[in-house]
Amino acid sequence: MDTGLKGKRALVCAASKGLGRACALGLAQEGVEVTITARTAETLEATAAEIRSLTGSKVTTVAGDITTEAGRAAALAACPDPDILVNNAGGPPPGDFRDWDRDTWLRAIDANMLTPIFLIKAVVDGMIARKFGRIVNITSASVKSPIPTLGMSNGARAGLTGFVAGLARQVARHNVTINGLLPGPFLTDRLKTTTAGLAAQSGRTIEEEIALRAVSSPARRVGDPAEFGAACVFLCAAQSGFIVGQNLVLDGGLFNSTMG
Repeated sequence: MDTGLKGKRALVCAASKGLGRACALGLAQEGVEVTITARTAETLEATAAEIRSLTGSKVTTVAGDITTEAGRAAALAACPDPDILVNNAGGPPPGDFRDWDRDTWLRAIDANMLTPIFLIKAVVDGMIARKFGRIVNITSASVKSPIPTLGMSNGARAGLTGFVAGLARQVARHNVTINGLLPGPFLTDRLKTTTAGLAAQSGRTIEEEIALRAVSSPARRVGDPAEFGAACVFLCAAQSGFIVGQNLVLDGGLFNSTMG
């Protein structure tokens, strides 16, 4: 299927590895010019070189922390008028809410709720003027099925989802869509980090814990990031303009619900 994305411009946040990288690669394969951000310049440049080699698309890099005002300003200076915005940021650490003070909570809210909102604010009016825009927020399956040890992620990402639910309906008439991609367990560094605590408690290795998670899934495996990237491309396609304010769970069937 021709997605109608060739020649479009995309800003993909936290894209040096993991799910952000998968989205950037998927879009570049469709002929999209991508600007990717990440905090570690060396990793970011290596990813950019790989995407260029695999796709031939133009890739611009912006090293910096997208959760800061300076990081967002640098990203928007490099890609001021994106047709596509993929919001992504590393999730807050797991733990017990009794151990989290106000500053810890504010860092989580800044990263996983306010940063996407500020980036949407910066680009949505340009999308409206051009009559095309696709905004995809990478959140978490915990938005629909909370994970007890990820309380900060549950809260901050649910706040973003609630805000977007209203805004998406306001801009849809301009062919601007805002939707969420909610990953379950994908084989990324983030999965290894969140599994480390369980491994320490159980005496098993991280790999053994991930294998146990795979067995508990109806799909009997964890996700391949390339699958996630393809889902992002689908939501960004020209033909997806009637998908508005939705939250697509990619978790191999772990979330058990008749109505989604």
